[in-house]
Amino acid sequence: MSEQSAIRVRAAVEEDLPAVLDLYAQPDFDRGEVLPLDEAARLFARFARYPDYTLYVAERGGCIVGSFALLVMDNLGHLGAPSGIVEDVVVAPSSQGQGVGKAMMAFARNRCREKACYKLVLSSNAKRERAHAFYESLGFARHGYSFRLDLAPVRQ
Repeated sequence: MSEQSAIRVRAAVEEDLPAVLDLYAQPDFDRGEVLPLDEAARLFARFARYPDYTLYVAERGGCIVGSFALLVMDNLGHLGAPSGIVEDVVVAPSSQGQGVGKAMMAFARNRCREKACYKLVLSSNAKRERAHAFYESLGFARHGYSFRLDLAPVRQ
């Protein structure tokens, strides 16, 4: 792989937020709706208050082409072994099928191994069959059921 096409995954910084919001603007992700930049910056600042919650970006050729969030959560069960939860996985449409998602999930898996997690989980909309096949190709297994309860947002 040439240096130009190499994918680098790193923790996001506030200056990355416009590019991440652009990724989230895809029709498949929240129907193309995104937060205003100032609101995103406020929420991004809150990440630092979580013990181990990080927004990551994937770069190729100096451009952000993907993003995901990883929470490593402490547990009292499972003999105290933590678990990892991946959220908000997104890849630029022009970079899909080019190893970006694979690089991001390898990074998440390795980070969870470093943190001694007993599992890494994510959920995917039941309609996203291509995504399911992708995650299964990376060794993720369908396990149990994912349940969801939609709640009306509480504005403060």
